Amino acid sequence: MTTSESKRPGSDEKSTRAANIFDVARLAGVSHQTVSRVLNNIPSVRPATRERVEQAIAQLRYSPSPAARALVTKRTRTIGLITPGTYEYGPTSTAVNFNVAARAARFSVDTVSSLDSDPSGVRAIIESLLRQRVDAIVLVVADIAVLDVVLELDLGIPIVIVAASSRHSPSIISIDQYRGARAAVRHLVELGHDRVFHVGGPEQAPDSIERVRGWRDEMSASRLVVPEVIHGDWSAQSGFEIGRRMSDISAGSAVFVANDYMALGVISALAERGLRVPEDVSVVGFDDVPEAAFFMPPLTTVRQDFASLGALIMQKVLIAIEEPDTIAESTPLPTRLIVRESTRPTG
Repeated sequence: MTTSESKRPGSDEKSTRAANIFDVARLAGVSHQTVSRVLNNIPSVRPATRERVEQAIAQLRYSPSPAARALVTKRTRTIGLITPGTYEYGPTSTAVNFNVAARAARFSVDTVSSLDSDPSGVRAIIESLLRQRVDAIVLVVADIAVLDVVLELDLGIPIVIVAASSRHSPSIISIDQYRGARAAVRHLVELGHDRVFHVGGPEQAPDSIERVRGWRDEMSASRLVVPEVIHGDWSAQSGFEIGRRMSDISAGSAVFVANDYMALGVISALAERGLRVPEDVSVVGFDDVPEAAFFMPPLTTVRQDFASLGALIMQKVLIAIEEPDTIAESTPLPTRLIVRESTRPTG
C-alpha cells in the first residue's frame, strides 16, 4: 500500500481514527440524514435500508458521541420542556412519561416550570431555552391564552404543544378530553340520571374547557337541562367547598367532576350533607389517579393514557426535527371510561 492510499472504513486493517456518521453512510450506500433517522428511531426508514445501516454501524463499531453528533448535525440533542408550576396529576404525568420517551431516543431534557403561566412569562422561558440552543421545545399548556400566543410564534426550531383544544394545528398534541367527558355524561344518562351537574376545573385551563364542552354537548344531545358550571382549582379542597354549596343536588342527581381529586372533595361534602354515593348521588371523576380505585366508594372515572402521550410527543419532536415538511396534525389520543362503585342506576 502506497502512502497515497487511504484505509477504507470497514477493512480488516486497523483504522487510524474512529468511524463517523459519513463513514457509516458510505458503507451503507445512504445519506448521512438516513443514518441519523435510523439512530433516532424515526419510523419513515424502509426496513431493508434500516438493516443495511445497522449492519454498517456494527461493522464499523460506530458509537456516536453527543459532541460528534452536535458537530455534524449542529444539534445538541437537548429538548426544552416547559411545564406549569403545579403538582397536578395530568401535567406531572405528561412530563414524566415524556422524559422516559426522550431518554429512550437518547435525548436529554431541560425542564423549566412556569410559575407565571401568562403569555409573557412563558415567552420569556422560551427565549431562555432558545439561547441554550435546544433542538426543540415541548410546551404543556395550562392557560388557553398561552396557546393563542405561542401558535403565532416563529421560533426557528420545532415546538410541540400539549393542549386540549378544538383548534387544529400540526403543533398540537392532546388526549381527547371532549370525547372523554361525553362518555362520562353518557354513562350517567344511561343509568337514568336526568340531572347531571358539572364541577369544572379552572376556567382558562384547556382540559377544563374541553371537558365542559363535552359535558354540555352530551347533555344537549340527551335533551337535558344544562345547569350552570361551578369551577374549582383541581384540588380536593375546592371540590369539598363546591359540594357544600351545591344546594340543587338531591337524591337521584349525578355529578360529573373535572378531575378525581375534586371528586373526592365532592363525595366528602355530600356525605356531610347526608347524601350517600352512589345510593343517592352518582359521581364520575376524570384522570383515574392511582388512588381512585381506593376512594370510598371506588371512583368511576375517565382514564388518560399518559405513557402513550409521552411517546407520541417524542415521536412528533423527532419527525419535526428530521422531516419538518412532513409534520401533520395528530388525532387526539382516546380515553377510557373506568366504571367502579361511585355510580349506579337510579331507583
